[in-house]
Amino acid sequence: MVAWLVAAVAVVAPTSPAQAAGSTTPPPMADGFGLTQVGTATGTAHNFYLTVTTPQVAGEQHIKIILPSGYYDDPARRYPVLYFLHGSPDDPIRQTYPALSMSDEMITVIPDGGARSWYANWLNQKTVLGAQNWETFHLNQVIPFIDASLRTLAAKKSRAVAGVSMGGFGAFHYAQARPDLFSQTASLSGDIDLSANSMDLRLAVVASVTDALGAMCASSSGYCDPNESAYKPGVDSDALFGSPYPVFNIDRRWNEVDPSQHMDRLAGIGVSIYTGDGGGSPLDMEFWVSGASKNVKARMDALGMPYYYVNYGDGSGWGTQCDGRHSAGCWEEDLRDLIPRLERAFAS
Repeated sequence: MVAWLVAAVAVVAPTSPAQAAGSTTPPPMADGFGLTQVGTATGTAHNFYLTVTTPQVAGEQHIKIILPSGYYDDPARRYPVLYFLHGSPDDPIRQTYPALSMSDEMITVIPDGGARSWYANWLNQKTVLGAQNWETFHLNQVIPFIDASLRTLAAKKSRAVAGVSMGGFGAFHYAQARPDLFSQTASLSGDIDLSANSMDLRLAVVASVTDALGAMCASSSGYCDPNESAYKPGVDSDALFGSPYPVFNIDRRWNEVDPSQHMDRLAGIGVSIYTGDGGGSPLDMEFWVSGASKNVKARMDALGMPYYYVNYGDGSGWGTQCDGRHSAGCWEEDLRDLIPRLERAFAS
């Protein structure tokens, strides 16, 4: 698993042809690391997405890339990378937060996380959904593909992973699974406690897998199309992490991937947590993930770990777009705070 990382660090220049300054089209990127591109990149030279296939995940997946404005001006300059993980049921193409394009100091990559991947390799690979090895897709394929194709600083210190809601879980899970890859991780309204203490969030995850009650449309990402079939077909409730019920240790895999129980694995990694209060309403998903964030904060306090924690409550003091709920307006404000902090950490 480490072999590709060594190879990526050894890369002196991207394997794809160089792109000239002033170009108006996305840079050419060669297939590799198990990824095969479908068609051509879509977008501008600085903001575009690829469509790829991989044996690790059924179907076609998008990878959105945002390059700094000066990327083509200095062909010798390399950049740190932020991997931004979207929520459920969403798509990289819809990640249009203005803050994601504000940095001239780093590359931002938004890999497809599907409608309900939960950024994991599923326990059951034989459902009607086909292959669901999302963790392998992202960590073993997307990262080395980006390092080989773009002028990145292919090292732990220059790599961060952050995400909203389901993506917040993914960001902490990936940083805990591969602390050798990331120096910073951030959860924006993330489902970062899937322990028995947060059965509400476990059941929300199960709802997305089984399509229960339409999987509580928009409960995770704030995005909702009432006619969308992102959660269909529903599959067995145990397909993702096995049984969610905390009896006789049958929920073992849930505990293995639960970020709240493994915060010690983030020692030496910069940890950021952003949360609101959902207006105090149990009908808003932020109400529940706020509890998860508080549980993780308490765990880090008990471990004596440093962290950056923002509870913006009803959002009244958190920029001009945040209402404290599980909403894009709050995540835009989170990103406006997070991205300059990541730039400083990368430069230190």
